Amino acid sequence: MRTLISTAFISLDGVMEAPGGEPGYRNSGWTFKEVEFLLEAFDIKGREQEESTAMLMGRASYEAFSPVWPDMEEFAHYKTLPKYVVSTTLTDDRLVSNWGETTILRDLDEVAALKETEGGPIIVHGSADLNHGLADAGLIDRYHLLAFPLLLGAGKRLFPATDKDTQKLKLVEHAAYANGLQLNVLDVVR
Repeated sequence: MRTLISTAFISLDGVMEAPGGEPGYRNSGWTFKEVEFLLEAFDIKGREQEESTAMLMGRASYEAFSPVWPDMEEFAHYKTLPKYVVSTTLTDDRLVSNWGETTILRDLDEVAALKETEGGPIIVHGSADLNHGLADAGLIDRYHLLAFPLLLGAGKRLFPATDKDTQKLKLVEHAAYANGLQLNVLDVVR
């Protein structure tokens, strides 16, 4: 079974929305304008590219990333990976042609089937709504969280607000950086 890894920049209050400057949000760009940049704090991002063998994202994240990431040198490896977009509305004619193989999955059952295939880790970037569904369905195996020392209040959160049984996580790697960022790599305990 393949490992499904959710990776996110989050505020201490769990907000993941608009970290890179996406327009239309009050605190947009909080990863760059609010905290001093330290290269070593982002080491996990390079490791994710090296270790992942596929990308999974929701429609909104695909539509945000696909016009930009294919031409970004720092995301060159992702161009070579198969990409999977979970959407009930996206059509093949809306897929970009310069970002490699992309497959549309229509529901979480298809994600579960993808996890059963041969291959290495599948990485999920962004995709708040998809993360909620994946977590509720028990499909996420690991979290890579880079927590910023900020409280943003409003915004989409990484974790669903579903009333459910306690889900235990096991801390397998952590680091704290001089700029206040904290890395937490957590396995979902089954």
